[in-house]
Formats: sequence, structure tokens, C-alpha cells
Amino acid sequence: MKSITWLSPTDPPDRFPPVERALDDPAGLLAAGGDLSTVRLLAAYQRGIFPWYSAGQPVLWWSPDPRAVLLPAEFRLSRSLAKTLRNRGFIPRIDHDFQGVIDACAAPRTRSPGTWLLPEMRAAYLQLHHLGHAHSFETWRDDTLVGGLYGVRLGNVFFGESMFSLERDASKAALARLVEYCRSQAVAVIDCQIPSQHLQSMGSRLISRTQFQDLLREHIAMEPVFVQYPRPNV
Repeated sequence: MKSITWLSPTDPPDRFPPVERALDDPAGLLAAGGDLSTVRLLAAYQRGIFPWYSAGQPVLWWSPDPRAVLLPAEFRLSRSLAKTLRNRGFIPRIDHDFQGVIDACAAPRTRSPGTWLLPEMRAAYLQLHHLGHAHSFETWRDDTLVGGLYGVRLGNVFFGESMFSLERDASKAALARLVEYCRSQAVAVIDCQIPSQHLQSMGSRLISRTQFQDLLREHIAMEPVFVQYPRPNV
């Protein structure tokens, strides 16, 4: 019978069990406890593990099976989104306001008044950003941030974490810019973690945990290098 592994903050940062030990119910739960230190987070992502928990819970570590991914070559740019990118006046930026993106992702939403992006989570990803591991793809209208997403890049894998939109299609525009960046920089995989209709409509699909682990071994073979996407003249 499977059971989760309990971690202590004093455990080595890479002390995660094999992902095959993740529970079937709740699906993908692998471990609990530990901390959100940079070294532990990077060790987790390298193994296809991510944190996701709510207030009052310990840090919970997940490795779902199947896994939602978007391969940049399979991205579907709809005619309506292409028209939006041409005509709506959206300005794409990268890492212009990472904290603004993560704070907007954490804000309560109509269908979800709470948030899983607790203050310690936001602080941990801000630290990853300061160290060059976490990045935001943003959609601006003039001087206002209207949509975006953030995630972690290791090697040629981008682990998407969360997205938000204050205007119609603003988060989709940010994803389109991420895909364009990935294609230009040989990033092979965008990890979407769990499926959603929103992402499926843009080309994401499910693969097995085993297939996802194979992709990680193939594409996380170097230190992450991040090259700024050219900004338009504004």
C-alpha cells in the first residue's frame, strides 16, 4: 500500500521518494513537509515534482499521472487569438513586473475566493526569480498589466505555474508569447501540470508520468540560460 513520505526542513533538499510512489488518491500526492528553499524547489522540479497546498496544510509535493504538457510545436493559435494579437494593442514583456504577475495570480477569483499562492509561496518564487530561475511572461496595455503567467525554467523545460487575466484573451496572449520564446530558444516542453479546457483548446495534451520523466531526462541537461525576448518600441 502506498503512503506519502514526510520530509523535515533539515532533510537533504533532494530527499524525495521515486515519483512512482505517488498516491492514487489524492492523485499524484507524493510527499509532505520540508520547506520551500531554493535548493529544495529546484531539486523537486528536476524530478517533475511541484508544491501545491492551502493555508493550514504542510507543504504538499505532487507528481500527477497523467501529466498535462504543451509542446511548443503543437501550440494552436486560433484565428481569433491571432486577430487579438494584431489588433488589441497588447504589449508583450518578460520579467518586467514578476511580482505584479505573481500577486495577480494569487488574488481571489470569482469561482475561487481563496488562494493556494500563500505569502511563503510568493516569497519562494520571488527568490527563484531573483536568482534567474523563475520568469514572467506578461501582457500590458499601455502602463497597465492586464494578464500574464509565471513559471520556472530548467534547461529546456519551462514549468508553468499560474496565469491570470484582467482582460479577455490577455493570459492567452501571454502564453502565445511564451510559446514564441520557447520556439526561438529551443525550449522543448511547457509543463502545464494538470489539464484544463483553457489549455487543451490551445494544444496541451496528457502524457504518462513515465513519458514526462523521459522528457525531463532529455531536456534538463544544462544550467538554465534565459535570454530576454525583444521588447517592442513603446
